[in-house]
Amino acid sequence: MSEELKKYRDRIDSIDEDLLKLLNQRAALASQIGHLKSENTVLRPEREAQILQRMVSNNSGPLPNQSITQLFTEIMSHCRALETQLCVAYLGPSGTFSQEAVEKRFGHAVLSKPCVSIDEVFQTVESGKAHYGVVPVENSTEGAIGRTLDLLLQSPLRVCGEVMLPVHQCLMSRATDLSAIKRVFSHSQSLGQCQVWLNTNLPNVERVPVGSNTKAILLALEQQADSAAIASAKAAKNYGIPLLAENIEDDARNTTRFLVIGNQEVALSGKDKTSLVMSAPNRPGAVYDLLAPLAKNGVSMTKLESRPARSGVWEYVFYMDIEGHQHEPKVAAALVELKQVAAFVKTLGSYPATL
Repeated sequence: MSEELKKYRDRIDSIDEDLLKLLNQRAALASQIGHLKSENTVLRPEREAQILQRMVSNNSGPLPNQSITQLFTEIMSHCRALETQLCVAYLGPSGTFSQEAVEKRFGHAVLSKPCVSIDEVFQTVESGKAHYGVVPVENSTEGAIGRTLDLLLQSPLRVCGEVMLPVHQCLMSRATDLSAIKRVFSHSQSLGQCQVWLNTNLPNVERVPVGSNTKAILLALEQQADSAAIASAKAAKNYGIPLLAENIEDDARNTTRFLVIGNQEVALSGKDKTSLVMSAPNRPGAVYDLLAPLAKNGVSMTKLESRPARSGVWEYVFYMDIEGHQHEPKVAAALVELKQVAAFVKTLGSYPATL
């Protein structure tokens, strides 16, 4: 070993020792704060968002911002677990993109609880069997997840956060060549995200929608070697099934947005989003009237989605995301005026916007 190489390694060892001491100091302080809290709330989403925002703003490299966010998410996760290990319900089974969303938001020092349906995720959190839930709400290619929207309208739970997860789909099978494939299993959303690739590369192959991509892998493993599944590369590794093709999604920017649901009202972080659901009276200009209070008060809308209201034929509710927290003056003023013109308004929650 050269003297110069040894010098650099010695410096790294010294920095590692300092990092270890500082991490334990941070963990001790976090534990003391936990004992001083007057409430039983372990997770403060607005506080964690502020820490990540500050670290990203102060990052001078060479580590990219994504790495900084990931590192500090894990640090906070393990410090938080010294007080209480959070239980987070998600749409399972293990190996789904929903589980990846849990890990991206909460880190690995949590108890992940897989559920068989989005309904069960809501029920698990409502019953107190989990602190939070993570549910998919929309995909950049396939659009809104209707069941999640319907349950947000019905449930007393609040939206406490969001997770944006880049989704890269892969084809996996025990077959060694595409020509041997006769059927492909996957969740309907994943099949929809890969339509162009499937039409081009497997045009005559049967597409079988199933409840989850993990279920698709299990079916592909159980069937003959002429079956394949579409899922993530991580899931393929977990179940030991070879990849035939990677990144087969039709849009390289393919992203799924997940919501964190819980019983918590989240305080202002400084960069927030508020989700609403509302209905308009059946008269000309009613939808325009829903938007006017936002324009008047300078509140930006980032999403507007309609869904059948289930209360009558051709009646709809509207889901809206706006910039800002419901307790910020301009947002609060807009909400007051909105409630005066809407037939119904429910604030689903305010929460930190994804970096």
